[in-house]
Amino acid sequence: MNDTRITTNHDVIRRWAEQRGARPATLPGSEYNGRLGVLRFDFPGYGGAVLRTVGWDEWFATFDARQLHFRYQDRRPDGTPSNFNRLEHPNIPRW
Repeated sequence: MNDTRITTNHDVIRRWAEQRGARPATLPGSEYNGRLGVLRFDFPGYGGAVLRTVGWDEWFATFDARQLHFRYQDRRPDGTPSNFNRLEHPNIPRW
């Protein structure tokens, strides 16, 4: 039940985020040559880093250009929705 999944499918990623009220975002100041820098999701009710909301098209264009994979979890072991997610590059080894 708490297994993570990996996808590059835009519809799956967008649906997962929208079910949690999350919006595509970037970390201000991380842009380079007019391109988005750090990709994130802005979840309602969570503090921390100040994120700048961006459009889905721009977010996915950056996601695709970097050939990223989206690792995510649908539910926690107790059955509640999970916000766990991570963007990974498939060619970088994980420890």
